[in-house]
Amino acid sequence: MSGIKNYLSLIKFSHTIFAMPFSLIGFVLGVAFLKDSADGAEVSIEPMFYVVTLALVILCMIFARSAAMAFNRYLDRHFDAQNPRTAIREIPSGIIQPKNALMFTAIMSFLFIATTYWINILCFFLSPVALLVILGYSYTKRFTSLCHLVLGLGLSLAPIGAYLAVTGEFAWLPVLFSLTVLCWVSGFDIIYALQDHEFDRAHQLKSIPVWLGVSKALRVSRLLHIVAIGCLIAAGYSGGFGIYYWIGVSVFSFLLIYQHTIVKPGDLSKVNLAFFTTNGIASVVFAVFVIIDKLV
Repeated sequence: MSGIKNYLSLIKFSHTIFAMPFSLIGFVLGVAFLKDSADGAEVSIEPMFYVVTLALVILCMIFARSAAMAFNRYLDRHFDAQNPRTAIREIPSGIIQPKNALMFTAIMSFLFIATTYWINILCFFLSPVALLVILGYSYTKRFTSLCHLVLGLGLSLAPIGAYLAVTGEFAWLPVLFSLTVLCWVSGFDIIYALQDHEFDRAHQLKSIPVWLGVSKALRVSRLLHIVAIGCLIAAGYSGGFGIYYWIGVSVFSFLLIYQHTIVKPGDLSKVNLAFFTTNGIASVVFAVFVIIDKLV
């Protein structure tokens, strides 16, 4: 049991709360599209299709994110061992051996691809591309300050992937939600990176805080979050959503703005509150209102 807890801690399973709600949004949008397409046509989709697809989407999210986090911890193990903030992590502290973390990554990657095979052929063929993005992120901080955007890109695949799982085709609406995730995640990852900007600079690691400094990095984060809110507004008009959606947008926007009031250049003591609590609540609450809007 302790071994399972160690691996759950390794991959920060609780952080699944960021992308999973947007994956559910993509799924619900796909279901709504199929039901709208079936109106007036002799098309019948068994309810079990939705149940099975939802289960497979959730499994894909878990496997992909587990692979990405384990690989990130494996690749960064030497840096983590030197950073007082991260030295207690499972690999540098010796709780999990590096080779076991790498094996865990391989198993999760295989399970992710195998699961997409049971969804549809398009998702199966695109699964290596998704893996390339989410695993490749771990290298980016070694050569580009835009690593935050790559992380955002990886998580932004959630709503598009879930929509494709249901419909088997692309559409603009889930793309707008993916752009929201890209900007939102990139923005709050910049805030999270503020904790290590001195360490990263000393060890030649790249990030926007290292590149621009704390104050300018926060401005970039704010700009990204403004764009994220803009994408949600565009999605609202494009998708013809109702009042519940706009309540969700209002709450999400308020929480994004709030985190920028508690993290300041001279006071980084509330970075974790802004990073996990505020963004976790924003993601879940927004998804609930979007789903309600589509169901009522």
